[in-house]
Amino acid sequence: MTNATPAERIVIENCSIATVDAAGTEYATGHVVVAGNRIESVGAGPAPEGPAGVVRRIDATGHLLTPGLVNTHHHFYQFLTRGLATDHNLFNWLVALYPTWARIDEQMTYAGAQGSLGMMARGGVTTAADHHYVFPRGSGDLSGSIIRAASEMGVRFTLARGSMDRGESDGGLPPDFAVETLEGALAATEETVDRHHDASFDAMTQVAVAPCSPFSVSTELMRQGAELARRKGVRLHTHGSETVEEEQFCKELFGMGPTDYFESTGWLGSDVWMAHCVHMNDSDIAAFARTGTGVAHCPSSNARIAAGIARVPDMLAAGVPVGLGVDGTASNESGELHTELRNALLINRLGAHREAALTARQALRLGTYGGAQVLGRADQIGSIEPGKLADLVLWKLDTIAHASIADPVNALVFGAAAPVTLSLVNGRPVVESGRLTLVDEDAIARSTRAEAQRLARIAGLTA
Repeated sequence: MTNATPAERIVIENCSIATVDAAGTEYATGHVVVAGNRIESVGAGPAPEGPAGVVRRIDATGHLLTPGLVNTHHHFYQFLTRGLATDHNLFNWLVALYPTWARIDEQMTYAGAQGSLGMMARGGVTTAADHHYVFPRGSGDLSGSIIRAASEMGVRFTLARGSMDRGESDGGLPPDFAVETLEGALAATEETVDRHHDASFDAMTQVAVAPCSPFSVSTELMRQGAELARRKGVRLHTHGSETVEEEQFCKELFGMGPTDYFESTGWLGSDVWMAHCVHMNDSDIAAFARTGTGVAHCPSSNARIAAGIARVPDMLAAGVPVGLGVDGTASNESGELHTELRNALLINRLGAHREAALTARQALRLGTYGGAQVLGRADQIGSIEPGKLADLVLWKLDTIAHASIADPVNALVFGAAAPVTLSLVNGRPVVESGRLTLVDEDAIARSTRAEAQRLARIAGLTA
């Protein structure tokens, strides 16, 4: 019998720690030991002296250590169309931008994924989900290009392989050449699952089945998509109850509201999460709670397109799993999730619950453990506990931006965007001192600008 090679260890100590475990354990001054890609120990005070295999010991004085942020909803390709249609509601925004999005190709999609992932990683995201549903004919391997960008960035990733089969000629919003057939969408989605989904504990890439939305997808694609996902053992994702117009559309076309429609097509369950869920009544929330259906709350995007204020406090009180999402950067130009901690808290305080809507610690839980729940990975990520994967973020809170705020969690959530000194994914540094470590972010900036300009030319937005 041969002895296993000892895991290399990273010790982080002398920092505040918010574990976001079930008890909400926090340490004013504590330590975490990472062994390989797992959290080995967490506790108060300095780390024990002399653990074998320590390759790095970090004095994190002046910092807060949290679980890595989990982004549960995004559209990476939209990084190339930021700053357009800035005064539109959702339907008008989609009508304005679909003709441009319908021109994307593999090179553009890769650049958009790099830009989106880079902005998130620099802001503390360690796990991201991308809902990609635009597949113009002849555009290349778009799914593969997105997965490649995530792998190169070092971020844990869920590709929500989207689809649309309702084009303009069938009463949908996207151009006909940007949608797939029912059979083509199902076959391509199954191929993506077979090729890329990893069901292991420490998987870096997973795939979900993700038809776009009720107004761009046929009922048959919804039904057969749900059957495909459950046959393959993967999760299901779509947009739901985002706007008043969507609710009216569902009632006119299907004779029922969005939640009842989703239930009729097999789209409620503990393996499902929906983006937005802004317009939910009491019975809708009860149905989500009863079935364990999750929600990706996107406060900045909801405000950008004037969709409304989601009833997050009521969802949480009912037991609905809720995480945070950036949403596409054409409706949230900052493209960062750590700003959503603050916006989730502030925007929900404008609702019926006012100052009692959310606390800073609830907002942090939405962005970490809540997101892990929504993606079906709460046993692996989302809190700092021994045995979980080493996805951790060290936030610098001793500068002028935060130093006078005594409570570090309040400083992170209520204060300015905090710099990231270190971000570990699977125990591997992906950000150091605010810079990406595995890719050239300056080259990404140049690439995204060039591809955005190329897309604008092709779409006829510039001469």
